[in-house]
Amino acid sequence: MAANMATASTVIGLSSSSLSPKRTCLSSGFVKPTAVGNPLRQARASGGRFTCNFQRDWLRRDLNVIGFGLIGWLVPSSIPAIDGKSLTGLFFESIGTELAHFPSPPALTSQFWLWLITWHLGLFITLTFGQIGFKGRTEDYF
Repeated sequence: MAANMATASTVIGLSSSSLSPKRTCLSSGFVKPTAVGNPLRQARASGGRFTCNFQRDWLRRDLNVIGFGLIGWLVPSSIPAIDGKSLTGLFFESIGTELAHFPSPPALTSQFWLWLITWHLGLFITLTFGQIGFKGRTEDYF
């Protein structure tokens, strides 16, 4: 048994492959095709500086998304569903209540914080999904 362990054996998978570096081309819909090789050689090819093909307008903001997203959140949040009042109405009402004693900040137990966080969280989720949907549709992702 010990004699069998001492003999050289081939690792499965490495016997048929060569260990020399191969150049493969990676591509994606987001980046340009780039040849994979020695990264140091690629850095020296551009004068020692690393270059990047990063798209400068990565946010690709569109005022249509902001406008439709705001309307898309104001309409459902204005439905009177919380004791006959809407989330938008409760939020704006709590702003008025807190402004009545302006120099002092709202108390931690104030309902203002609940309405503020809930209203803005819904707005940002609506804007995020609106950006994904609108840009996905215009760039033919779906």
